Amino acid sequence: MQPYQTPFTDEVLLDAYSRSIVGVSKSVSPSVVQIKVNKKPAPSRNPRRQQPFGTGSGFIISSDGFIVTNSHVVSNSTRIEVALQDGREFQAKLVGEDPATDIAVLQISGDNLRAVRFSNSDSLQVGQLAVAIGNPYGFQYSVTAGVVSALGRTLRSESGRLIDDVIQTDAALNPGNSGGPLVDSQGGVIGVNTAVILPAQGLCFAVSSNLAQYVVGKLIMEGKVRRGYIGIAGQTAPLNPRSVSYHKLTVKSGVLVQSVEPDGPAYNSELEVGDIIIALGETPVHSIDDLHKLLNDKSIGQASELIVLRRGSKEKVRVIPAEMK
Repeated sequence: MQPYQTPFTDEVLLDAYSRSIVGVSKSVSPSVVQIKVNKKPAPSRNPRRQQPFGTGSGFIISSDGFIVTNSHVVSNSTRIEVALQDGREFQAKLVGEDPATDIAVLQISGDNLRAVRFSNSDSLQVGQLAVAIGNPYGFQYSVTAGVVSALGRTLRSESGRLIDDVIQTDAALNPGNSGGPLVDSQGGVIGVNTAVILPAQGLCFAVSSNLAQYVVGKLIMEGKVRRGYIGIAGQTAPLNPRSVSYHKLTVKSGVLVQSVEPDGPAYNSELEVGDIIIALGETPVHSIDDLHKLLNDKSIGQASELIVLRRGSKEKVRVIPAEMK
């Protein structure tokens, strides 16, 4: 006769995967906040369909009350309220936002605030654990888990610019998760949850922690992220194969200049409508997105040389980018 054995409890049966998620949830949840926003009404033919409020998620990154969230959660807000897991509520001020990366920083004034740390997203590997914590549809502090599905994705922000170095995950996200943290098994933030592809399942995206940390630093110190512009309207256009062969170009497309803003803050008078920009300095330009990447804060006020195709000839023109307002 077999001796009676005490049945295993659920706690004993928890595997390493479950223990990781439970541990992460306990350590990170006190730093995750729910954000409630009153919005300015946007011009619309159907104002009744507009919602004058919105919700989202965010997370505390310092004991002095700085909170990271998405720009689209707090843009055009008239009032921002933040609710903590312990029930406390605060009115928050907007420190700064960057629509180009969909990152914003808020600040609240409170005691005993629990902060989370950023992890190095450059060390991520496809397949590793990813845990998302947020407030989907107002259900506070919901936890979903999955893996890092892909790295180095690009995602177009609401401003029209591409967000680089985006993390793809299958940790389920829903409206209200926006701005919440995507964390690793150690509880470090590896990304800021920002977008879901609907109606697809398992296609969710987060701005990488390294990019978010850079933008957050700029917003806290300067209130914005400075970028350059050269005062043109353009679009990506394919090049004539004969021009590519004749000029021995390394690009097969460039930026077609459709209009030039005259007498603006940027010096661009040497450019002409119809020019195709194929390089800035020695860096090839394949698309409008390539040009956006090169027009960073270091380009502002610095004379730069564009290489363009003009009526079949390859020419060099000088521009001086101004700061984008």
